Amino acid sequence: MRRTAVLNIVGLTASLIDDRTPNTKAYVDRCSISKVKPAFPAVTCTAQSNFVTGKTPASHGAVANGWYNREYSEVNFWKQSNPIVKGLKIWDELKGIDPNFTCAKMFWWYNMYSTVDYSITPRPMYPADGRKFFDVYTHPMGMRTEIKQDLGAFPFHTFWGPRAGIESSRWIAESAKWVERKHEPTLNLVYLPHLDYNLQRLGPSNPAIRDDLKLIDEVAGDLITFFEERSIQVVLLSEYGISDVDRPIHLNRVFREKGWITIKDELGLEQLDCGASQAFAVADHQVAHVYVNDKAIQDEVRAVLESIEGVDSVLDEDGKREAGNDHERAGDFVAVSDSRSWFTYYYWLDDAVAPDFARCVDIHRKIGYDPVELFIDPKLKMPKLKIAAFLFKKKLGIRGLLNVIPLDAWLVKGSHGRIPEDMSEWPVFVSPVGAESVKESTDIYGAIRDAVAGQ
Repeated sequence: MRRTAVLNIVGLTASLIDDRTPNTKAYVDRCSISKVKPAFPAVTCTAQSNFVTGKTPASHGAVANGWYNREYSEVNFWKQSNPIVKGLKIWDELKGIDPNFTCAKMFWWYNMYSTVDYSITPRPMYPADGRKFFDVYTHPMGMRTEIKQDLGAFPFHTFWGPRAGIESSRWIAESAKWVERKHEPTLNLVYLPHLDYNLQRLGPSNPAIRDDLKLIDEVAGDLITFFEERSIQVVLLSEYGISDVDRPIHLNRVFREKGWITIKDELGLEQLDCGASQAFAVADHQVAHVYVNDKAIQDEVRAVLESIEGVDSVLDEDGKREAGNDHERAGDFVAVSDSRSWFTYYYWLDDAVAPDFARCVDIHRKIGYDPVELFIDPKLKMPKLKIAAFLFKKKLGIRGLLNVIPLDAWLVKGSHGRIPEDMSEWPVFVSPVGAESVKESTDIYGAIRDAVAGQ
């Protein structure tokens, strides 16, 4: 077997590989590159599940980054247990070919309780008193203490939220090198998220993106050199491309005005009660899974969806089947926005009664993905002082809300999830051999397997 490192440079497209990314461009120039039709939806959990199983969500079940659990009547986002993803994983197949094969999975999603040999994933600690401590989860468990001693604590605040930036990708890159030096895995899967942040904050057309491309190119170039010096072949790939957007769509507000949303008052703030609602949407970038609890209004729900400005298509059972998203976890309908739009999870009609978590970085309570978490509310006076006061109280053991996130979805300038018509916005696959065979996201499984197995 040939030892291989796979660098997942999130948001990378062929249009971004140029003089702004000299290290990446130099590597691409001596390899082969393919523009890859992205997973549907083109989001992290679905894309990565396609990569590691070679199947679509109809088979592996990761229909989005989160979905409505019909049994629990709850929306679950960003869960981490690997058994959620069904099917044979690439590392299991390769281990079956060669029992000496080992795999490291560095910050790829669904990274807990996997059958890989080494893994690290973000995982805060939540004491019973309501506090939250940033941390990571590792396998083997003892690796957590060892790597933190060597590299320092993972800079969690730069992995997501208003301070998201290059520091988290740098730490992940160093952790990949650390695992290589310590364990020499046959396959090293490395997640580099930096481009995801400002491509969503600013949009890919913003000139400031040049700085972000330079920063991630330095990290990628350093990793390429490191691995090649150790005779490890390097594969570059990305999960999706990001498009410029300028229009948020609030499906749940439309449903509420139709009387289909049930709201529960909790201490004067509004909570959406999914189980009691006739219909609601779980928003995920440019795709939304719409669940219809009252089948008597199903046709009306579809008609309303199709009438909303910015909704490009509405997939029913046949549409979901054609898109490879026909799984029991999927919505009764899947709404897809047009290229300039994206879906929010917002359901309140008055910001004064928005739930308390709406103004926080809180990826698990929200019934949808919220890119507005990348911003600090521009209306806040002295936000740094507010954050410092919160951190001081936290050190004293005093609970509080770090409610600095705005409720202005118009701030977001980049999104993804739909299949772009323009192939320049498609993700890429770069490999020393065999990249030309990769046309769909599910082809990546076989390309990586063959690269490692020497076929």
